[in-house]
Amino acid sequence: MQQRTLGKDGPQIGAIGLGCMSFAGAYGMSDAATSHRTLARALELGVTHLDTAKIYGDGRSEEIIGAYLKANPAARDRFVIATKGGIRTAPQRSVDNSPQYLRECLEGSLARLGVDHVALYYIHRRDHSFPIEAVMETLLGFMAEGKIGSIGFSEIAPSSLERACAVGPVMAVQSEYSLWTRQPELGMLQACARHGVAFVAFSPLARGVISREPFDPSKLADGDFRKPMPRFNAENFPRNEACIARFRVWCADNGWSPAAAAIAWTLAQGDHVIPIPGTRFAENLAEDAEAGTRVLTAQELAEVDTILPPGFAHGARYAEAMTNSVENYC
Repeated sequence: MQQRTLGKDGPQIGAIGLGCMSFAGAYGMSDAATSHRTLARALELGVTHLDTAKIYGDGRSEEIIGAYLKANPAARDRFVIATKGGIRTAPQRSVDNSPQYLRECLEGSLARLGVDHVALYYIHRRDHSFPIEAVMETLLGFMAEGKIGSIGFSEIAPSSLERACAVGPVMAVQSEYSLWTRQPELGMLQACARHGVAFVAFSPLARGVISREPFDPSKLADGDFRKPMPRFNAENFPRNEACIARFRVWCADNGWSPAAAAIAWTLAQGDHVIPIPGTRFAENLAEDAEAGTRVLTAQELAEVDTILPPGFAHGARYAEAMTNSVENYC
């Protein structure tokens, strides 16, 4: 597994991390035993960065990771764990970056994980009733207390990162980034590189669409996170699938699995880019991790960009109700 640095002065981690949202059932039924097998396989593969959040199953993902760490104490020193807070789920979903609520989120996350600190703590979504400078001061206080090792933000704009970095060090920014979601190329990748900030790319496999077999949205369960997303509707998805089918053919012709090629493409976009494909299955993680052992050539990268050019995807990545707290910058 290739190694990358998490931020300018952060720890060395496997170049590919593991997104743990699916541990809590966002993409279908899950159970702790299946997720624990995936965590064990992650260590075997050199996948050492785990990404979770308070809202993933209302703490369920963190609880599953915590149970694994309790049963496998040696894993505590091998995994570099990030979690996120700042979103309320009851009585309805809303964003809250107040110092009091962020402390509540953090303390709850630490308890569920069974640790006294996490390496990286993200603001999951920005609450614009609190200036980002004030939020940074809250997070720097958590660092001073030894509860978090570093600071991150999810789905912010480059301008917000500039403001945050003027107050203190930011280790990572997390946003969706893949062959079908390339907005970060319009400023965020560059801003992160400028400030020595890791860019953590979630959903590098296009929400599971980039895979060996054609994806069928009609089989999504009622509670599946993807169901309301415009890219998966009856009008847009056939067009998207037609494009990705051509990519599958290219992968077969060039000895790549589609998942490994897509993740390798993400890794090729900068030494500071760290993809975190999400899965609850050990077998899928092993396929994803192949990307950390191979490199796409310049010719292959050019061919991939011809097959799946920037902006090829039909439909918005989020339904309108999901975009309220995502910062736009273009």
